[in-house]
Amino acid sequence: MNTHFIRNLGIAAHIDAGKTTATERILFYAGETHKMGDVHDGNTVTDHMPLEKERGITITAAAISATWATHQGARAGQPHRLNLIDTPGHIDFTAEVERSLRVLDGVVVLFSAVDGVQPQSETVWRQAGKYSVPRLIFINKMDRPGADFARAVEQIRQRLAANSHPLFLPVGNEDGFSGVIDIVHQKFTGFGTVETDPRGLHPAWEEIPASHAAEAVRARTELIERLAEVDAMLGDLYLDNRPIGPRELQDAIRRTTIARTFFGIIPGSAFKEKGVQRLLDAVVDYLPSPLDVAPRALDEQGQVHLLRVDAAAPFLALAFKLTSTPNGQLVFVRVYQGTLKPGLPVYNPRTRRHERITRLVRMRAGEQENIAQASAGDICAVLGLRDAVTGDTLSADLDLFLERPTFPEPVVSLAIEPRTREDQERLGLALQRLVAEDPTLRVHTDPETGQVILSGMGELHLDIIRARMADEFRVETTAGRPQIAFRETITRAARAEGEFKRQNGGSGQYGFVVVELDPNPGRGNEVVNDVVGGAIPKQFIRPTLQGIEDALKEGVLDRSPVTDVRVRVVDGDFHAVDSSDIAFKLAGRVAFQNAMRAAGPVLLEPIMAVEVTTPVECQGDILGDLGRRRGDIRDVTTDGTSCVVAADVPLEKLFGYAMDIRSLSKGRASYSMTPSRYAIVPGAMAAAASET
Repeated sequence: MNTHFIRNLGIAAHIDAGKTTATERILFYAGETHKMGDVHDGNTVTDHMPLEKERGITITAAAISATWATHQGARAGQPHRLNLIDTPGHIDFTAEVERSLRVLDGVVVLFSAVDGVQPQSETVWRQAGKYSVPRLIFINKMDRPGADFARAVEQIRQRLAANSHPLFLPVGNEDGFSGVIDIVHQKFTGFGTVETDPRGLHPAWEEIPASHAAEAVRARTELIERLAEVDAMLGDLYLDNRPIGPRELQDAIRRTTIARTFFGIIPGSAFKEKGVQRLLDAVVDYLPSPLDVAPRALDEQGQVHLLRVDAAAPFLALAFKLTSTPNGQLVFVRVYQGTLKPGLPVYNPRTRRHERITRLVRMRAGEQENIAQASAGDICAVLGLRDAVTGDTLSADLDLFLERPTFPEPVVSLAIEPRTREDQERLGLALQRLVAEDPTLRVHTDPETGQVILSGMGELHLDIIRARMADEFRVETTAGRPQIAFRETITRAARAEGEFKRQNGGSGQYGFVVVELDPNPGRGNEVVNDVVGGAIPKQFIRPTLQGIEDALKEGVLDRSPVTDVRVRVVDGDFHAVDSSDIAFKLAGRVAFQNAMRAAGPVLLEPIMAVEVTTPVECQGDILGDLGRRRGDIRDVTTDGTSCVVAADVPLEKLFGYAMDIRSLSKGRASYSMTPSRYAIVPGAMAAAASET
């Protein structure tokens, strides 16, 4: 297919906003399926893992393709291929969202018309911004009681600072949601108004009802004004008072959407099959094709190279996701340049090795379809690569590197033990494969207890990992209470010395280092060489800095990693015969530890931004419970019969909160949480933690 007619897009949102349901409707209307599945029935296409069906949540990002042609406008009737990725909404699986957004050209962000902008919605929005991904907005659940389209639009503008405006206006609300008005073309279409076409497979465009005509004209005028502020071509037409037709308006929306200066809004109800077609029209009309983006790569010297989205150019692709299958490791790739075919060797500049691809497939969630080739702009999966990891660049002998996706550090750890000897033998292989798939999963063995420690993004994340070990690798484990990923930092400047001295006859070991520590809030760790006059010879500077960097991995309170500290090596001494790399490495470590103890070390704990939605009558119990968990209440908003509580709560106090909140509200409240920041642990707790 011509690259102009490809759209690589994702569906992203807060948990339970309706992503998977929307994907099911998209596949149905695009003719890819003949029956729409439902999350509660466990028969959706993209939630294909047994655990996803069992728990009714999306755990891994699932890729699938469909074809769509718009019904009106400049691209009417032209089939476009949509390479679609349905991403998880739970914060514990944020890695799936990160790596998907890295390779997508556009994303549809879903918001609930009832709940508006929720915490994970804001997180997804920021992630898309980090990777410069154009966005469309679908306000879902317009059929639900309490749906308020205008309020949701205003929240998007205020909380996300987004220059946004509806492209379609809803007609009716809640049970009365009966159609939409196309603001660009000033036409109306109803839902299920044609008896022979109850699901609206062939929409009938009509004149706007008289009761909504004035509102439609106002909305079009405001849309033009918002676009004129950020698009020079439309701005000139507007200022010159020249006519602006649907084509000029569509072109301006497309330009500003790709430039990320405007975000169009579409109302609908995925569950009730309303508005999904209009969303598909907007995807084709306004989201970019691979030719509309400007991919770039870096060479080993850090020089930027612009890529050609051209099937005839030298091959270059990014491996963004790995998963294990009975046939071997499946590697998902986005082709940015050139053409990939089975049987061709590919070069990995990280390993400097060639590997041969045995099969090339297009994914249909859990199913695979063999394809003959993938060209620039395509997303596919390959088999045959053994050494690839997430973020690797694959090429045809080019020493270029595409930007790797970045992932947050784990915040929760769990000690696990195999239940039987047979489980012990299989545990290593299971963990090796799972860590290769999931960049936010860490595994290490505690040197004191010998226990295997799993670290991840949350309780649910680690619970799913253990369940996958049991289901996919037949490894049963027992687990202790999750442990928090604390950090250490300092509260004041300090200076200290470190000496390493050994004399056992003959040549000895000698190194002497002086360091100065300063708080470095919000900027991470810095290790700087400020030695002058040759106090430490040049050949011993690198080992000294390495010793300090090693020491930063374990603090002096409870051996947690140190953060936000600036370390300067300012002086030292050496012996012409006895000094060595290892002596200065150990001296640097000792100097840092001595300075750390003198710099007022404190323990930091992860704080989560929690948002609880509860009936008003349960508000007091919820607030009291959050207070007992050391929660800092930031905001309480009451809207009719429901209340939204926003609070900052230490992660350590949130274990088991899902069960507790159900008990407090008799199952009527819900909550979400996202990582917010690290904060100093209260004095008594810090003292207790340092003793353990």
